[in-house]
Amino acid sequence: MSKVGAAGLVLAAMVLLTGCGAPAPAAGPPPAAPAGSSASAPPEATEVAVLARSTPTRVRVPKIGADSSLVSLGLNKDQTVQVPPITQPMQAGWYDGAPTPGEKGPAIVLGHVDGAGKPGIFYKLRDVAIGDEILIDRQDGKTVRFFVHETQQVAKKGFPTDRVYGDTDRPELRLITCGGVFDKGARSYQDNIIVYATMVE
Repeated sequence: MSKVGAAGLVLAAMVLLTGCGAPAPAAGPPPAAPAGSSASAPPEATEVAVLARSTPTRVRVPKIGADSSLVSLGLNKDQTVQVPPITQPMQAGWYDGAPTPGEKGPAIVLGHVDGAGKPGIFYKLRDVAIGDEILIDRQDGKTVRFFVHETQQVAKKGFPTDRVYGDTDRPELRLITCGGVFDKGARSYQDNIIVYATMVE
């Protein structure tokens, strides 16, 4: 079981102004893809060597022109996952309680859809499609390539925590931001956009 799977943390949505977070991880195998998602079988990755742990330093999503350094994100006191500063909407972050990109299991990268009246690093994440490429640079000098095999828009109250954080048998990646309708009263979006990707080299 991965570090994340063993944590067994509470399920609580993280919302900070227009920022976008996700519930903390919980143990359990990932269920089937729910309705409303677009998915295909992950690419064959049997020849891909699992990498040792190394801090990710940069994320790039060429399809949408997203390019950001990565800051480390932990947990808040209420056991929700932190998000990058809302005052820096172009800054992405990675959840340091999960595997690092290239390790077996799901690495987690979060970014804002907008903030401080400006588009965020994942403003166009909803445009990412199956087969698109995601690149992660690591502190050890390696660049890991992932191909998208599923995209999903889901209500925050129905966030698929087990599917996002649950153990996988190969290195995978999740990109998470906000989407859907903006609730002016709550000052947050009602949905999450989630991209699922598998390492190919």
